[in-house]
Amino acid sequence: MTKLAQRSLNDPVTELKGVANALSEKLARLGISRIQDLLFHLPYRYIDRTRLTPMGSLLAGHDAYVQGEIELSQIKYGRRRSLLCQISDGTGSLLLRFFYFSKQQQQSMQQGRLLRCYGQVRRGPSSLEMVHPEYRMIHADHVEGLEEQLTAVYPATEGLQQNRLRKLIDQALYALQSDASDLNELLPDNILNDQQLPTLRDALEYVHRPPPDANTELLLENRHPAQLRLAYEELLAHQLSLQELRKELRKEQSPRFAQSETLTPAFLKQLPFQLTNAQQRASATIAKDMNNSMAMLRLVQGDVGSGKTVVAALASLQAIEASYQVAIMSPTELLAEQHFANFKNWFEPLNIQVHFLTGKLKKSERTATLEKLEMEQPLVVIGTHALFQESVNFNKLGLVIIDEQHRFGVHQRLALMEKGRHRNEYPHQLIMTATPIPRTLTMTAYADLDHTIIDELPPNRQAVNTSVISNQRRDEIIERIENVCQQQRQVYWVCTLIEESENLQCETATDTYNTLSERLDSVTTGLIHGRMKNEEKETIMRRFKQGEIDLLVATTVIEVGVDVPNASLMIIENAERLGLSQLHQLRGRVGRGNIQSDCILMYQSPLGDLAKQRLEALRNSNDGFYIAEKDLALRGPGEVLGTRQAGIPELRVANLLRDAHLLPDIQDIAKIMLKDYPEQVELLIRRWLGNSMDYSNV
Repeated sequence: MTKLAQRSLNDPVTELKGVANALSEKLARLGISRIQDLLFHLPYRYIDRTRLTPMGSLLAGHDAYVQGEIELSQIKYGRRRSLLCQISDGTGSLLLRFFYFSKQQQQSMQQGRLLRCYGQVRRGPSSLEMVHPEYRMIHADHVEGLEEQLTAVYPATEGLQQNRLRKLIDQALYALQSDASDLNELLPDNILNDQQLPTLRDALEYVHRPPPDANTELLLENRHPAQLRLAYEELLAHQLSLQELRKELRKEQSPRFAQSETLTPAFLKQLPFQLTNAQQRASATIAKDMNNSMAMLRLVQGDVGSGKTVVAALASLQAIEASYQVAIMSPTELLAEQHFANFKNWFEPLNIQVHFLTGKLKKSERTATLEKLEMEQPLVVIGTHALFQESVNFNKLGLVIIDEQHRFGVHQRLALMEKGRHRNEYPHQLIMTATPIPRTLTMTAYADLDHTIIDELPPNRQAVNTSVISNQRRDEIIERIENVCQQQRQVYWVCTLIEESENLQCETATDTYNTLSERLDSVTTGLIHGRMKNEEKETIMRRFKQGEIDLLVATTVIEVGVDVPNASLMIIENAERLGLSQLHQLRGRVGRGNIQSDCILMYQSPLGDLAKQRLEALRNSNDGFYIAEKDLALRGPGEVLGTRQAGIPELRVANLLRDAHLLPDIQDIAKIMLKDYPEQVELLIRRWLGNSMDYSNV
């Protein structure tokens, strides 16, 4: 260990004993290049081998450490050969199941021998079982004692075993004790004292190697003060990175737009409906933001059908009246097409040019649109991420509107802003989402934005009745479609996949379309999916909208952007496979007129406990914000927003749901850090996020 005592935490991991090139490459895949990185490669759970659980008290879904005598051992032949081993401890029994096993392993599993096993308990066909548990034989005449401390389990990668990782982290901890000066405490003493937090060094040593007297319960639940200390610093680093981004963007000048006095009144006059109070409030806030030389950075959240598109149109008119261009970016071609149709319908009577730009445009159409963008005239251009490609140049972009922000990353937003830079002025930004975002995610993922919520639906919107029905009642549902269509109403049938997949056992959209067309010969049926050409999709959607198609079989491409007031029944097949927020979005395609509408969530039996909870939540509520919170609780932030797309870095220690109570304090402390300790801010961000936040283009 002499070599280690001289190592600095900033040295490369190759300085550690046993780390050659092959191992350093595997560590690099985990973001580990320096010795210090090992200290921040934190356990995501612990194995508790400090106590044995009686088999009579085992619960499905929980990890357990058990000891029992082998009562029966046999090979079961079927579709998949498996080794089954029944063990018992007098309070109950447990089945161990191995799909991969050797002849030696099979021979060692003799009746009467003692086994000690660790693994997750699950419900099997006839009893509780563990699949491929960690196990070892115990000698009856020399029963070994239990371990004295929890065993850390780390995120790993292929070819890197837990034992190897633990040994490397032991070396890093040794280096920490020998060279603590390398690990700077970046939180000021007054904040540590106020929040009653341990030092970083103490926290790291504790979470990697909990002492024998550690509070096991708190550690297993990730509520120990040492874990909270690290979660606190990690959340603070994320908060600071976005606040820093906000600060940089706020330094930039933006064009100042006066209130629209001509176009807005003309637009409102031609609308066939009145704005809701919530729409009026949101529009007034946005208009005030844009009448400012500081860039507007505003997130507008609104439930399905709350009328965000009209609010976006009003913001666009303010920029156009000031002779500026507006760019509206959507995540999918279908949604971009829907916006294009709406804006064309609204703006052409006002003599405003509306253009369309996606990757699939013909070369001649694309060239014509690009030429228009380079001219000095006000217009609206609507498209997908093709808007920020290198060949696109705006002459005078004053407002960027991004729809369904959670599908784009922070960097894509910044790229479009940078593109709109004009004489050292940046365009205003309006971000819209019809996916209500839980407050904790908004505070963490969108701390660089101001927030507005449209919390009111138009008066003609009715709550949709939702029912959860097994696939076995398919015939009843098909009969119901016929009844609905006879009443001159329209129906959606949503399938989750386009083509056959044995693993997922989903009916394909094409097969369903063929089956329903045969069964319902009096009903006009249409099919739409993401692999059809744009013209085909447009034609089908137009025919459905005009009432020429009664039943539309579709994939989830109709999730957003489709508005057919006459559609009153939505059937979602394999609903258990979709997230709650996505199901809520799909359900929002019906109930858009004054007719009572219904949504049927059809599931494949048997339905698991978690899926049951999720579908129940949707059945019991039409409130998108409640559903978003429930989705967060059941699936986690990465699933709700799509972590990689949303630009939210993976959290290593913190959990947005569990640690939500820390966020208000963290927001306040982020402001103090930026004001009083600016030199610590960048170091904190780099420690936890590396170089994933780059402000050089702002």
